[in-house]
Amino acid sequence: MRVGIIGTGWIAEKAAITLNGLSDCEAYAVGSRTQEKADAFAAEWNIAKAYGSYSELIADPNVDLVYVGTPHSHHFDVTREALLAGKPCLVEKAFMANARQAKEIIDLAHERNVFLAEAIWTRYQPAVGIVNKLIADGRIGIPRLVTAMLGYSMGDKPRIMRPDLCGGALLDLGVYALNFVRMFTSADVIRIETQCVKSGTGMDLTNAISLLLSNGMLANVQSSAACVGDNIGVIAGTEGNLIIDNINNPQTITVNGPDRTYVETIHVPEQITGYEYQFMACRQALADGLAEPREMPHAETLYIMQLMDDLRQRWGVCYPMD
Repeated sequence: MRVGIIGTGWIAEKAAITLNGLSDCEAYAVGSRTQEKADAFAAEWNIAKAYGSYSELIADPNVDLVYVGTPHSHHFDVTREALLAGKPCLVEKAFMANARQAKEIIDLAHERNVFLAEAIWTRYQPAVGIVNKLIADGRIGIPRLVTAMLGYSMGDKPRIMRPDLCGGALLDLGVYALNFVRMFTSADVIRIETQCVKSGTGMDLTNAISLLLSNGMLANVQSSAACVGDNIGVIAGTEGNLIIDNINNPQTITVNGPDRTYVETIHVPEQITGYEYQFMACRQALADGLAEPREMPHAETLYIMQLMDDLRQRWGVCYPMD
């Protein structure tokens, strides 16, 4: 599978490193807004084709999958252009700026019968299957409470502070915490209580979200772009709990029994970067003729985007594209 990478930032670099470590996927092309940046990126990561515009990459007939690695504020236009050209797309999280954009893009993909996926990498990782099997096997009894936190001290980075870049912690970090809940239960959210601390530019810097689910579970999650978090996730059940060491890239899952008695620690398989699973999932889905990946269906992408719209509305956090 020949992948065309849109963008030359650090997340595009991580994609290139990952693809260079795979045998059945290739970092074939890179597209940037300038030829100079594209050439430098291609030289550094041994990529065959370098294009000084996104449109040139999309037009390359040898590109099998377009990976959109720009800031989420810029996902809509380039993804739309690629879908109109019939190019399958893997779009970085957060998928779009808001649910309206997400629905329009997903509807377009369905109309054109073109594969489309959200690159929320945690959804594709082996830890998801491991945790769900532990729950299904009754290892912690009935899950009652989920807690998760993701925090990085990110300073005044423009993509966090600027509304036009869809700033704030939610779309950059909180999206992982919300997905952490949804990966392990499909129960609908029936009530939300939330607070946030905003920057001088009106973006959410630290937030706390309490979700009551239709199955009686409660989820308390936080995200912050202003502090160093423990980044731990916990699923607490009637007979024990599961502690996931890092909700952003799980490496270990600790199983505890009644009275918090230690049972075992499960290590995930060795990885290149953790991004490989989303590329392999796309390759398999394309081979199977699917319109979306099994691991992250379009309905889930829309559900998360709508949740984030709801939260931003409660906080008064607005983007120009709203």
